[in-house]
Amino acid sequence: MGHKYYSQRAGTNPNLNGLPIEDTVELFSRVYLQLEIDGYFDEAFGFWCVDADHMEGNVKDIELEILLTIRKKNLWPISEYVSSYTEDDFLDVIEFLYQYVSKPIDGTMHSYNECGMHWETFNKKNGQNLFREKINTVLEHYKNKFELSQNGEVLHKPEEGFEQIFNADVPSKDSNIVGRINAATTNFRRHGSSLDDRRQAVRDLADVLEYLRPQVQELLTNKDENDLFNIANNFGIRHHNDKQKTTYDAAIWLSWMFYFYLSTIHVVLRKIEHDKSKTKH
Repeated sequence: MGHKYYSQRAGTNPNLNGLPIEDTVELFSRVYLQLEIDGYFDEAFGFWCVDADHMEGNVKDIELEILLTIRKKNLWPISEYVSSYTEDDFLDVIEFLYQYVSKPIDGTMHSYNECGMHWETFNKKNGQNLFREKINTVLEHYKNKFELSQNGEVLHKPEEGFEQIFNADVPSKDSNIVGRINAATTNFRRHGSSLDDRRQAVRDLADVLEYLRPQVQELLTNKDENDLFNIANNFGIRHHNDKQKTTYDAAIWLSWMFYFYLSTIHVVLRKIEHDKSKTKH
């Protein structure tokens, strides 16, 4: 958030940590309505014409499509049901809309009775980019911190201070390493991920670290750098049976280990690349 106003600076604003779900979905519905008016859902959901009533889009029955994909009723139309959305409903609908938004590019003006534009050509990628930008602005105001990814998935925002590690490319040309790290990261951050999903993500990162060990041993002479493996492995041996802990303890432990492993992998990969470049020169 940019400029902070008086009550925010003073700490007296009732929504200092963000808006509740009721206010967030109201904000969302206004953003959606403006995009709908601007034609961003005409290709998928159709539009109204003064001459022909409703002109169908690619999705003939939106409620049926939502039932078949999200497996829920009472989500559509948005204007009717948005005030009763739970957090899950809200985030489900965001992901659904991302699949169907497209930017109107060209069409014909229907001037009769000020009907408006009949859009005929669309650009899906441009539409998704704009939708993502606007939805992430809405999510910035929500008390629970989420963001919509480029793949159209709602993810938990990184913990403060770790944003850079998610924005940075994995410093490796090995597609096996890059793929496993990216998959583990998405599984850990995905909205609705269970403790088991996060547990598996941590295991996957531990496997990547073990996979790197032979390469690193050739490069490492510094005891401190060797300790990276010792800390990770010893901690893992002692604490992998986190199911004995409470759910709250397990969630904290998994979060700590995920960031620890991810940070360690980035350090190790950068060390490998750095030493490779030194060897070449």
